[in-house]
Amino acid sequence: MRERIVILGAGVMQGPAIRIARELGFFAVAVDANPAAPCAGMADRFEPVDLRDAAGVESLARSLMSEPGGLGGIMTAGTDFSATVALVAERLALPGIPHETALNASDKSRMRECFRKAGVPSPAFVIVSSGDRPDRLSLPTPFPLVVKPVDSMGSRGCRRVDDQNGLADAVADALRFSRSGRAIVEAFMEGPEFSIDAIVNRGEITVCGLADRHVFFPPFFIEMGHTMPSELDGERRDAVLAAFKAGVRALGLADPANVGAAKGDVKLTPEGPMIGEIAARLSGGYMSGWTYPYSSGVEPTRAAVLLAMGKDPGNLTPLDTQTCAERAFISIPGTVKAILGTDGANSVPSVRDLFLRVGAGDKVAFPENNVSKCGNVLARAPDRASAIEAAETAARSVLIRLDPGDPETSLFLEGGPSGSPAFPPDAFRLDSKLLALLDAMPETCCVPSDGSGNSEIEPVPFPEFEESGLRDFAGRSVKESLDAVRKLLGLALPKTGAGDCGKIPETSDSIGSNRKIRPGKSFWAALARGSYQGAAYHLERLANENGGGKN
Repeated sequence: MRERIVILGAGVMQGPAIRIARELGFFAVAVDANPAAPCAGMADRFEPVDLRDAAGVESLARSLMSEPGGLGGIMTAGTDFSATVALVAERLALPGIPHETALNASDKSRMRECFRKAGVPSPAFVIVSSGDRPDRLSLPTPFPLVVKPVDSMGSRGCRRVDDQNGLADAVADALRFSRSGRAIVEAFMEGPEFSIDAIVNRGEITVCGLADRHVFFPPFFIEMGHTMPSELDGERRDAVLAAFKAGVRALGLADPANVGAAKGDVKLTPEGPMIGEIAARLSGGYMSGWTYPYSSGVEPTRAAVLLAMGKDPGNLTPLDTQTCAERAFISIPGTVKAILGTDGANSVPSVRDLFLRVGAGDKVAFPENNVSKCGNVLARAPDRASAIEAAETAARSVLIRLDPGDPETSLFLEGGPSGSPAFPPDAFRLDSKLLALLDAMPETCCVPSDGSGNSEIEPVPFPEFEESGLRDFAGRSVKESLDAVRKLLGLALPKTGAGDCGKIPETSDSIGSNRKIRPGKSFWAALARGSYQGAAYHLERLANENGGGKN
């Protein structure tokens, strides 16, 4: 009879743990509140238990222990529930870490206090609870500050605040994502950020990867990808890893009797490395389950499963020296009508995986955290430049068409372009010269139809914008974005250039008549604000309003 292991979570991020547990010959019991979780069917047995219900998870574990075959271990990866794992392991005498130690690595207030006592570099902080008045807080440092829940992951409820005016809203948002009703207000750390995965085995900390994080869209912290191995080397790399290991020890994760994993986010500030956070588990975000194995040939998840079962973790020495780049793709607000380009993305040389998080009919929004992106691409290549180029090319190949009937997209597009850094930002930041040219452009004009039956929509030329060299959220040029509009709508959208444009018509001519509508100011404004999605949405609405909407 196979030894049994409980794995908390049956989402994509837990898929490698479930797969590896079975490959090692263990009986995998996956636990998740969602019976339709993506990897529920991979497990030998699935149990629908809410991971927030620690008592329910413990009850399940006890029942498994009393059944034939017993229970050898419990673990998780990429979830918020390492403290639940530790609680069950402690009460059932399974391998792991003490519950109190796991709380040190789950509750950011406890975490920061452990770092302070041990002299581990981390930002000054203050805790705020529901009912506290943000305007009466004794702030840890002058602005800018960062506000986040004490007990959440994926950057949910986390944002930078630059002045007192934004503090109350930031605190309210953070408290909304906190299970315990507490938030932390801490000093903002300037500098590049790095992610680290490690296996911790009875006092020995084995680093399984250091990755560069690529974070955008302030005031939020949206990771649009990571690249491994990091470009960081020499003394700076050593300093970052030393700070991480000191943090792991300060939390008690590396005490002699403990086994498990640690995941850290570290910033390299002008004053040196500072710890953002350390969790008592392997990372999500495709790093521990995909990026590091693709880069090194070694699976830290395998070691974590073995340790959870009281086994030797095996050799973690890298077997390969590849670069793996992960990149995300996102959307402006609206409802997904269709997704195109996935076959093209998968066919890009060096691309290994494409993960879609949304499908037709799903609501989408510009991300304010790391769990609201639309999908991810992973590419693996012998050198850094090739891996990055492959991942970014594939991410740009995925095109998300929005339903022209969703007013949320219209509201978003009406917010720009302004050239301002307000959130959400414009896809293309137009300078004052381009803004002036756009402002002077006619809204709509008409020209005679050529009678060919080809595209009845021809935008007013804006060559200055096309030749500007500007890039959108995903790195597309203006011309590449126009090409994406053509592909998305199936239009023979002509290359813009010189052309006659008469006066703005007093009444709209129907598309398909002897006149062609030439969208002007609003079309280019939609492109500047929302890239290809904004322009395609605008054209579809225009076609529908003029009797030409068929798709």
